[in-house]
Amino acid sequence: MKRRSFLKASVLGASGLAITGNALTSCCNENRPKPYSVGGKARMHLRFFPYELQLRHTFTVASYSRTTTPDVQLEIEYDGFTGYGEASMPPYLGQSTESVCSFLQKVNLEQFPDPFQLEDILAYVDSLSEGDSAAKAAIDIALHDLVGKLLGQPMYRLFGLDPAKAPSTTFTIGIDTPDIVRRKTEESAGLFNILKVKVGLHNDKEMIETIRQVTDLPLAVDANQGWKDREKALEEIFWLKENGVVMVEQPMPKDRPDDNAWITERSPLPIYADEAIQRLTDLPSIKGAYHGINIKLMKCTGIREAYRMASWARAEGMRVMLGCMTETSCAVSAAAHLSPLADFADLDGNLLISNDRFEGVTVQGGKLILPNRPGLGLIRKQ
Repeated sequence: MKRRSFLKASVLGASGLAITGNALTSCCNENRPKPYSVGGKARMHLRFFPYELQLRHTFTVASYSRTTTPDVQLEIEYDGFTGYGEASMPPYLGQSTESVCSFLQKVNLEQFPDPFQLEDILAYVDSLSEGDSAAKAAIDIALHDLVGKLLGQPMYRLFGLDPAKAPSTTFTIGIDTPDIVRRKTEESAGLFNILKVKVGLHNDKEMIETIRQVTDLPLAVDANQGWKDREKALEEIFWLKENGVVMVEQPMPKDRPDDNAWITERSPLPIYADEAIQRLTDLPSIKGAYHGINIKLMKCTGIREAYRMASWARAEGMRVMLGCMTETSCAVSAAAHLSPLADFADLDGNLLISNDRFEGVTVQGGKLILPNRPGLGLIRKQ
């Protein structure tokens, strides 16, 4: 193995990424389209710009409705390669286009001679503020895309994952009138193996009954903290199980851990934490209060932290779900590359918008199909 390739393999191995034999062979191959060096004159250059996501339908959950989502698109260029990243900011994150751009303006990647120094780079980025998780995720995603492209390998291989084990993804149906819910169900039921239903208002049973007029597909439900009475919530969960629901997300408000734990102890369905967790450091505090966790890149600062959270949950006997915000195929594909680790995937955010900038992960027969191209495997749309 040449010194250059050995150094690359050593850096990735030390930072927790697994490189298979075939990946190393590709890295050492003298026919790579463009050679690169460690610690040479090349430096990383960061670019970003606001990009508003347009939703195909009004999106309603227990606490708000919206037709757009603010977003910032990001690129990191290094030695002729470009890594793509993204920050998406739904209302409940408390972040905005302005806050993301303000944070990114502080970031100086040119001080790092090598994008493979992921541990040092991301520790530096994280140290710049206490929050700004979406902005940090954008940088993390772009760096992983860049590293995969430099190695000529899809990201799932860098983590030693089997793309054939990527699960089916849910498709989300927001809270709406019976006619709209019926139409959305008719449009999606033949394309997916499981649907996700937003609940938490006064019309939960009407939503489920309307969907059941169209399809008998398994359903996941997300209360988005909308249930306030734990006994009524538990009663509804038993009813949901009788009607083909297979899991429940965040039944009670996140600041009521005892009530969520009470429900989890008695529930006939697995209960997943969503709003109750953001990062790895949050996980010990929710152990025992939920059966599983929903990991989202925009909450946890990106791929690196998501992988660690999934590993922690598995070690503690908890279930893992990978979710997303409304996002382009950039961030959704980033999460999808980790999806072989998950019991459930809710990675449909790119399917809910009309102005996706990329082609990446696809859904065939309801199952996530990971792109077998370097990095995230994205193709820019013209």
